[in-house]
Amino acid sequence: MGDELYRLLPQVDEVLRTPTFAALSAQFGRSAVQQALREELQHLRQTIAAGKTKASDIALAIDNLKDALPKRILKHARQSLRRVVNGTGVLLHTNLGRAPLAPSAIQAIVEAARGYSTLEYNLEQKERGSRQDHVRDLLTELTGAEDAYVVNNNAAAVLLVLSALTAKREVVVSRGELVEVGGSFRIPEIIEQGGARLKEVGSTNKTHLCDYERAISSETAALLKVHTSNYRIVGFTAAVEASDLVALARAHGLLAIWDLGSGVLVPDFAEPTVKDAVAQGLDLVTFSGDKLMGGPQAGVIVGRRAHIEVIKRHPLARALRIDKLTLAALEATLRLYRYSETEDQVPLLGMYRRSTAELQTAAESLVAAINGMDCLRAKAVASVGQMGGGAMPTQEIPSVAVAITSDKLSATQLEESLRNAAVPVIARLVQDEVWLDMRTILAGEADDILSALAAAHSACRDRQA
Repeated sequence: MGDELYRLLPQVDEVLRTPTFAALSAQFGRSAVQQALREELQHLRQTIAAGKTKASDIALAIDNLKDALPKRILKHARQSLRRVVNGTGVLLHTNLGRAPLAPSAIQAIVEAARGYSTLEYNLEQKERGSRQDHVRDLLTELTGAEDAYVVNNNAAAVLLVLSALTAKREVVVSRGELVEVGGSFRIPEIIEQGGARLKEVGSTNKTHLCDYERAISSETAALLKVHTSNYRIVGFTAAVEASDLVALARAHGLLAIWDLGSGVLVPDFAEPTVKDAVAQGLDLVTFSGDKLMGGPQAGVIVGRRAHIEVIKRHPLARALRIDKLTLAALEATLRLYRYSETEDQVPLLGMYRRSTAELQTAAESLVAAINGMDCLRAKAVASVGQMGGGAMPTQEIPSVAVAITSDKLSATQLEESLRNAAVPVIARLVQDEVWLDMRTILAGEADDILSALAAAHSACRDRQA
């Protein structure tokens, strides 16, 4: 029986010679149609091999090839890295690209990419400049540090600092701060990769200043504090304040370094700001650009000029350097903090600061539009969002969501339909409802949601018919 089913499958060249598929070749190109056809036929062979089909199914699938091929070709041609609507309520959703960029940052990327730029050219002096010049002064003004240096992410910033300043010596860290960040990168491994030796002190839940003091030896180079931005230890706990760590480091001629992680520049969040950290006397502070700062992925090092000078001459500095498009977005984001009347122009801050009353109004407007579709039902419900991105792990953010159901489609089918839309809409499944959290839905994206729901609405009507 299987052999008979295989014989029903046509030859690729035979199909391509028919008028219908010749027209498809003229539209999409012969090689694209040929590849898609081979994939469709291979899928049918696998179905036959699994014993999951019969002759009538094969015949129907062959008749439908003229409709299946354009869909497969367009899927191949579509950009893989695409814009999506984030309806999850997670503001810094790592899988969805973390912080959305401000319009000015997007425009800066476009301008830098359009042609040539002043990346490493000083217009006034008519000579080579440094790419760091574009953000150095902005960072020192915003943080109060003597100097600044940027690389491609915060893990790289920590690696560069340790490689340049602590190689072959000991770095003392509390056991309660040996964090693991996304992708299973761990602080002990970064220290080891930087050529230093980790010296753990204290316990998981309690570390005291005397623990650090007892660990100091002639081999010690630095006391490293790591902000536990992606988890919290609660209950019977103790940790050493940064200012006390600085005083101990000074007394022994050591470096005091703080991996601050999230990069807070304003006091809105329940996290230490970079400016406060620098004011406590740290030699160096590192942080991310794409977390609570709301900019592009970048690693920022701020601190004492003498140490930054050593860092920028280290061979790794070139390997980890920031590229021109990220740098353009970073400069534009920093300018919003430095010169704008309100930081709300940074999308992350705008989303975080929106009141639940604003969200309720937006939700009710979307609900009214959805309820105009025959087999879809929507209502506004209280929701709880999260910051995400390894920041503020215990804080719940009050929000409002639109809960959608259908009398013809299951919640799973409806979620899948939204996810496979031209502009994918990423939602949450809550029991038997699809939830779209309004806090992470940007201006203008309600239209994308309605367009995505229109396809689900059509599927409903087809089932009714």
